[in-house]
Amino acid sequence: VQLQASGGGLVLPGGSLRLSCAASGETSYRFTMGWFRQVPGKEREFVAATRWGGGNTIYSDSAKGRFTISRDNAKKTVYLQMNSLKPEDTAVYYCAADNRMILSSMGTGSAYDYWGQGTQVTVSS
Repeated sequence: VQLQASGGGLVLPGGSLRLSCAASGETSYRFTMGWFRQVPGKEREFVAATRWGGGNTIYSDSAKGRFTISRDNAKKTVYLQMNSLKPEDTAVYYCAADNRMILSSMGTGSAYDYWGQGTQVTVSS
């Protein structure tokens, strides 16, 4: 599975961005795609994830109410709509995928086998 992320950029506080991540290769019922972010010097942080089979979706506390993850199964693409962005959302955002994800591990970075290249999101005035 290969992942191609896009959509990052510079946005004013309170603004919105939509990230996209397209996957290539075979997928399974347990295929899951997620978004993580990382700031230099800090640990990678889970943002949101969605599983193809069953449609399970989870969010971090910081993402709930502001971010929405969605997917297009036919295009094997996941989106992260980010609204009401704050300066503390500034980070490199990575998409990740796995074909054998169990529900309890959807928020765990080490459970994902495949990672995209990362896209920078900067929230600043």
